[in-house]
Amino acid sequence: MAPLRWGIASAGKISNDFCAALSTYSQDDHQVVAVAARSLEDAKEFAETFNIPRTHEGYQKLAQDPEVDVVYIGSINTTHLEIGLMMLDGGKHILCEKPLTLNVKQAEQLLNHAKEKKLFCMEAIWSRYFPIYRQLKARINNGDLGDIKEVYAEFGVEMADVDRVMKNELGGGSTLDIGTYAIQFSQFVFRAEPTSIKATGKLNEEGVDTETEVELKYPNGGVARYKTNSTKELSNIATVTGSKGTMKLHTFWCPTELEDVDGQMKKFELPQNRLGKFIYFHGAGMRYEAEEVRRCINEGLTESEDATHNDSLVIARIRDEIRRQLGVKFDED
Repeated sequence: MAPLRWGIASAGKISNDFCAALSTYSQDDHQVVAVAARSLEDAKEFAETFNIPRTHEGYQKLAQDPEVDVVYIGSINTTHLEIGLMMLDGGKHILCEKPLTLNVKQAEQLLNHAKEKKLFCMEAIWSRYFPIYRQLKARINNGDLGDIKEVYAEFGVEMADVDRVMKNELGGGSTLDIGTYAIQFSQFVFRAEPTSIKATGKLNEEGVDTETEVELKYPNGGVARYKTNSTKELSNIATVTGSKGTMKLHTFWCPTELEDVDGQMKKFELPQNRLGKFIYFHGAGMRYEAEEVRRCINEGLTESEDATHNDSLVIARIRDEIRRQLGVKFDED
């Protein structure tokens, strides 16, 4: 396969980790050729860290850069739709950080535009490309767990000083941030749209959720329950229970440890990066979604079978309904 030439939209923390993760691959596979930020100085500083040859002030210039094949969008939630449409109009494939957009209406607009342009578009649900998710999928497909009865997950981390999570005007709230991981995990296991959604939680003074408890019921009679908390640490374990056994994923959104059906703990090591330093836990695992993007684009695909457009729409509908029940509203709604 030909090397994939990446452009990076936004020189923030998550973009840092994405580029560091790309550096675990050879330049024959992945090349970061351009970075854009609102400030040219920010773009230049970022480029120095990752040896990126071109910098752009503003995102329109990145969309027009002829050397870029695909753009990773690591900007704040409220800009995903605008930047995504801009890149598609420039003929660029896109990998957009989660949440794909603020609501399902925006998600439909972005995905429909990608289809019209015949370009690849994927929400960056990096979890699904980790080797442990592949193992879990194989276990489920092989019937090793039997009929799936229940999913239970907790995701809690102290983020009280993180504006993008705590402020309404930035598209904040635990549902759009860490909640996305719990929702996608439930969907990954049950593979159907829930028939019932029940949510309770707490909102901060900005009107975004800092705590949630959610129950999702599925057509096969299974149920998923999860808790999120953006003010304190939780167990951060996801458990899948079937009629024949149970599996547990530790730090389930980026797992390197799996408690298998037989009770044995399985572990694997993430590779070392050549450039930069990771900010987030297990950031090197972003490499797996990047390689999936390269595979899909080289094969002429416009979506990945493990994070399809429909997957993103279902997740967006679930998030919208949870926010509706909690009373979290954005201007964009």
